[in-house]
Amino acid sequence: MQILAVIPARYASTRFPGKPLAEIAGKPMVRHVYERCRSALGVSRVIVATEDDRIVHACKAFGGEAELTSPEHVSGTDRVAEVAARHPEFDGILNVQGDEPGIEPETVQAVALLLSNPDVQIASAMTRFLKHEPVGNPNAVKVVTDARGDALYFSRAPIPYFRDPTAQNPMHFRHLGIYGFSREVLLKLTKLAPSQLERAESLEQLRWLEAGYRLRLVEVQSRSAGIDTPADLDLYVKTSATDKSSIIP
Repeated sequence: MQILAVIPARYASTRFPGKPLAEIAGKPMVRHVYERCRSALGVSRVIVATEDDRIVHACKAFGGEAELTSPEHVSGTDRVAEVAARHPEFDGILNVQGDEPGIEPETVQAVALLLSNPDVQIASAMTRFLKHEPVGNPNAVKVVTDARGDALYFSRAPIPYFRDPTAQNPMHFRHLGIYGFSREVLLKLTKLAPSQLERAESLEQLRWLEAGYRLRLVEVQSRSAGIDTPADLDLYVKTSATDKSSIIP
């Protein structure tokens, strides 16, 4: 399977305008994501999808590929699908968030490998919550799966709910914002109308589950997290500077 990784990178972010170009260790954020995708085995090509010429120029400056997409897109998935439609030579498409500069190449590789399974319609990744991590944080999306690894539900609330906190309970899993699609499935997903559960939780993947699509998860070891605000960026930089196992390359 030939796999294209697409990085949606929107300049006009409400909470953090110009976020993809925010500098981390002397590089724009989007470059960190791009280079990590390029390092992932199983990825044939990487393209940044953006609505702004400034991001296109920044990518070209470091030797990366970028394509302009419509400024009217309401989600990163729609932006990724526009690029995928231009490249029929790829039958597998990865959506790698442009605001996760610390995403591990191993995570990208694991999702790409999962997508190569012909039984998988949509692929994604999850990681175990550490003991000190606040499971109740609504910005950390939780997921529960069946025995095959197919998602049963995603929520901003802690799931599963442990009725007896003294019993031996399974771990909570945090969903990571990376997806893999067959090209055919991706183009169909963009035609779905928003669903009730999606509106309730503000989670696009619930639209796909409600429509009957299967979403399979692979467990990975990951500490990557998205950067939504300037405060998140400051914390990321400070943590990386003091941690000997810095995730900044």
